[in-house]
Amino acid sequence: MMKWLRHHFTRLPWWGKVITVLVGLAGAGCGGFAVLTFYSQSLTNSTRYIRRWFDDRDSRSELATTRRETCFAAPFVLPSNGLIGLLWNDPAAPYNLLKRHSGIDIFGDGQPGTVPVYAAYHGYLTRYDDWLATVIIRHDDPLQSGRTIWTYYTHMASRDGTTSYIADAFPPGTSEVWVSQGTLLGYQGEYSGNSLMPVGLHLHFSIVKSDPDGSFKNESRVGNTLDPSPYLGMDVNIKNKPERPIHCR
Repeated sequence: MMKWLRHHFTRLPWWGKVITVLVGLAGAGCGGFAVLTFYSQSLTNSTRYIRRWFDDRDSRSELATTRRETCFAAPFVLPSNGLIGLLWNDPAAPYNLLKRHSGIDIFGDGQPGTVPVYAAYHGYLTRYDDWLATVIIRHDDPLQSGRTIWTYYTHMASRDGTTSYIADAFPPGTSEVWVSQGTLLGYQGEYSGNSLMPVGLHLHFSIVKSDPDGSFKNESRVGNTLDPSPYLGMDVNIKNKPERPIHCR
């Protein structure tokens, strides 16, 4: 659990880290950090599910969402099975009211490199040369004609960064390769970008907006992403504090 929290702090932009540290320092004297933390946690129910997932393995079958088909008329399939723990726009720690989570985290039950990750929708896949654990897919938005969106998948590598779990069909340098919905992209891993701070096994998945030039925006900022709920046909927006496991709406 602590490894996962430390990793997500490292994903904050520089200003997010500064705000977090400053609020924490202020809190040492005036309780500001405690207030921020308490209020942020009042807006989420994710922490208790994530803690239970890691602390009580026997409960995992009760918490996991397992689905390989689309939810009724929704266009996307869930890209992996497991606990849909951290949700979109979630302020659960290590995030907070000032810096919210930009996608969903799906925690798999299995060994690293064994829990499959699939393409949520058909489109054109890219993997940059230096992407050990990440791929991104460009799509024509099925819910808004004429708009380009991207689905982003990461943490698909071993905790020490020596082994990528991305499928061999998509080596580094892959650009604009067509994939169908349900194509195997790789497997969940524990790589955080820093081998000294691995994370618990999971897939981070988000839907990213395009810049005016057609490229994808910075995925780490929630304002650059879309609520995956209507695309998945599942309530994965923390606003409604859905119970786990999450099912089709």
